[in-house]
Amino acid sequence: MGSEPIPSWPGELVDLTEDGRGQRVHVRSTPRGPKESAVYVHGLAGSATNWTDLMGELSDVVRGHALDLPGSGHSPEPPDGDYSVAAHARTVTALIERVSEGPVHLFGNSLGGAVSVRVAATRPDLVRSLTLVSPALPDLFPRYGPARVALSGVPRVGEWAVGRMRMLPAERRITMTLSMCYADFGRVHPERLREAAEELRRRDGLPYSAGVLAGYTRGIIAEYFRRGEENLWRQAALVTAPTLVIHGRHDRLVHPRMAARAGRVFQHVRLVLLPDAGHVAQMEVPDRVAREARRLISETVPVPIGE
Repeated sequence: MGSEPIPSWPGELVDLTEDGRGQRVHVRSTPRGPKESAVYVHGLAGSATNWTDLMGELSDVVRGHALDLPGSGHSPEPPDGDYSVAAHARTVTALIERVSEGPVHLFGNSLGGAVSVRVAATRPDLVRSLTLVSPALPDLFPRYGPARVALSGVPRVGEWAVGRMRMLPAERRITMTLSMCYADFGRVHPERLREAAEELRRRDGLPYSAGVLAGYTRGIIAEYFRRGEENLWRQAALVTAPTLVIHGRHDRLVHPRMAARAGRVFQHVRLVLLPDAGHVAQMEVPDRVAREARRLISETVPVPIGE
C-alpha cells in the first residue's frame, strides 16, 4: 500500500465523576472546527485507534471523540471491576455530556454498537444520529468466531488462554486477529500493523490486561441471555434517532443476516451491506463508511453542512 496513513489523533485522560464510579477514560479527539460532535465506541479487544481513519474522513463535518473503554487502550481498569454493557453505557453517556453541549452523532462497532444502542435508547436527548458497524446484538445462532471468543469469558480458562497466547510474538497475534476481522488482510497498511503490534506489547505489560478481556467477554455474553425490558433488541426498538446499520458480507463474527432483524426493529433505519468487507468496515473501507455516515449526518443536522 502506497500512501502513509494519518497518525492517531492526540489523546488525554478525562475524569468522569458523572458516571457514578469515578472512571478515567483516555479520549482521542480531532481538532476543533465543526460545530457538530461525534463520539466513537470501539469493540471487544479494540481501542480508540480503531476509528482513526474514519475520524479523519469525517473531521470536516464533525469533531470526533473516540474513547478507550475502561481497561482498554490507555484507559485504566474500572474501579468497581464492572465490564457490563450497562456500565460502559454510563461511561459513554458521561463522556457525551462532558464533550458536547448538544446531542452527538454516536458511532459504535461490535460491542461498541451494543453499548451505543443502550445509550441511544436510554438517553435519546444525547443522540442526534446513530451509526452501527456490525453491532453485537443478541444472536441465537452465533458464528464460530464468537463461540470461540466466549471461552475467554470462562473463569480461569480465559486468563489461562490469554497467558498461552502471550507466548506468541505480538505481530503474529495481531495478524491472527486482523485476519479474523478483515475480509481482505491485504488492506491492512504495514504502518497500522506495526502500531497495533507495538500497542499489544505495551498491553502485555499491564497486570490487569488478561482480566479485562475476560470481563468484557462475560459482559457481552450476559447481554445475549438477557430478558425483559433491558434486552438489547427491545432497547433497539426504543431508539428514536435516525439510524444507519452497516454490515460486511464477509463478517466472521457478527452474521450479516442480523441486518434484516435490525431493519424490522429500529424505528428509523437505513441498512447498508458492504459486499467485500468484514467485521471492522470502519477500518477496512473507511472511505465507504464515511460516505454513508456523511449522508446520515447531513440529513440530521439543523442546517446543511456541505456536500
